[in-house]
This record gives sequence, C-alpha cells and structure tokens, in this order.
Amino acid sequence: MTSQFHALCFDANDPFRLSRFWAGVLGWETADDSDGRPTLLPNDDTGFRLRFLPAREQKSGQNRMHFDLTSTSLDDQQQVVARALGLGARHIDIGQRPEEGHVVLADPEGNEFCVIEPGNNFLADCGFIGALACDGSQEVGYFWSRALGWPLVWDQEQETAIRSPRGGPKVTWGGPPLMPKTVKNRLHFDLAPPAHGDQQAEVDRLVSLGATRIDIGRGEAGRVVMADPDGHEFCVLTPRD
Repeated sequence: MTSQFHALCFDANDPFRLSRFWAGVLGWETADDSDGRPTLLPNDDTGFRLRFLPAREQKSGQNRMHFDLTSTSLDDQQQVVARALGLGARHIDIGQRPEEGHVVLADPEGNEFCVIEPGNNFLADCGFIGALACDGSQEVGYFWSRALGWPLVWDQEQETAIRSPRGGPKVTWGGPPLMPKTVKNRLHFDLAPPAHGDQQAEVDRLVSLGATRIDIGRGEAGRVVMADPDGHEFCVLTPRD
C-alpha cells in the first residue's frame, strides 16, 4: 500500500480570499478542514483537495509548480481567462513566446497558472485541471511514481509525468535546467498514509525511496515534514487528518 495524494496546499497571506478565487475558477465547493482552514473539495475526478494555509512570508520568485487548466475551444479558453481576471487574476510574462497558444496568469497572491489552448494532445483525456506542472528532475518523477504508486505516463528526454490509475490530472516534471531553490515552496503536497496504516512506517518507506525528514520551523502537530530528492517539501499526515 502507498500514500494517497490527499491535498495540494497553498501558503497564503489571505487564505480565505485565495480559496474564494480558486473556488470561483474551478467551480469547487468550499469547506473548512478540521482546524478551520479553508479547503476546496473537487467536483470531478481530480482526486485531491486544495488547502490554504496562513503564511506571513510574501511570495518570492516563480513557483516550482503550477496548474495547467484545459479548454475545449478558443472561445472556452477566452471565457476561462475572463472568469479568472474577473475574480482577481492578472496576466504575467514568464518568458512565454508570442506563438505559444497558452495564456499565463497569476492568482491574487501571484501564484502562476496557465490556461492551455484547445487541441493539446498531452492533456486530451484530462479534466479541467489538466496537469500540475512541476520544476523537477527525472529522478524526482521516478520518486513520486513509487511514492504514490502512480504509473509513469511520460518519460522522455528527462521529462517525466505520472497519473493516478483512477484518472485526474497528470503531475509533470520538466527536467533540467532546474530553478535554484532558496526559499520554502508556497505549494506542497499533503500525503495520507494508507487506510489503517502507520505514519512512521510510511515515513520510513518514503525515506527508503529517497525522501528526507526536514524542519522548516513551522511544524504542525501530527504532521511529518519531508522533502523529496529535489528538496521540495511535502507532509505526511496522521491517519486521522
């Protein structure tokens, strides 16, 4: 048995505002988790929720993961962009070329995301969240495939992608060159141990795959903070979380 991808967590200066933005973009239901932090529950096969955690630090530099949202037509792409802009997003330039068909936006706290043009073959059978695109090495793609028990669906020229056997978004890693990492990531995974599983046994298994335990100075009771082989943080929850 392997960990379950329980939630994608955003560090947020205003968690409730940011959760309202993403609820509006995605059309997901808003709820509060057990500690009162805003959470979005998927209404499709995405398979993981979104959690918004309070953070004092302002965003610094480009995030190392972002959503690729899909569209069914050029009109649909324009409608998604317009909806996001109406909710507080803005256009940004991260070096995309004029001939590229995707639109790059940032949410109200500067977190980047893309609205992909229709006809993208790689995301053709994915839902509205087509991919969670990550900066990372081939090795880290292999790590997450083993950690989650998700098969590799792409492995070429040091670029990798995995996807749950149940469907949902792909998680991709673009390979080198990697962005330098100088601060804690603003987005991270929360993993849940297998049902009726043991947290420590799962932590030990992840260490055997190449993860490390770390201390970021913001520990939450019952959660073990770890880093994958590229140094990107994630948390292993207690079975009750």
